[in-house]
Amino acid sequence: MSKRKGRRDTPGVVSAAGLIRFYEETEATVTIKPHLLIFICIVFVIVVIILSKTLSPFP
Repeated sequence: MSKRKGRRDTPGVVSAAGLIRFYEETEATVTIKPHLLIFICIVFVIVVIILSKTLSPFP
């Protein structure tokens, strides 16, 4: 007869305090190549600079 049979299975102190992290395996659905991301950022910066020059209230 085992000692565990008479004991209830209760959660430990760590899990009762909410300190356990639960990780879910998720797959990335959107993947962007690093070169494409850098190109998009550079284009965005250029567009912002052009718009700031053309829409500036001071000539």
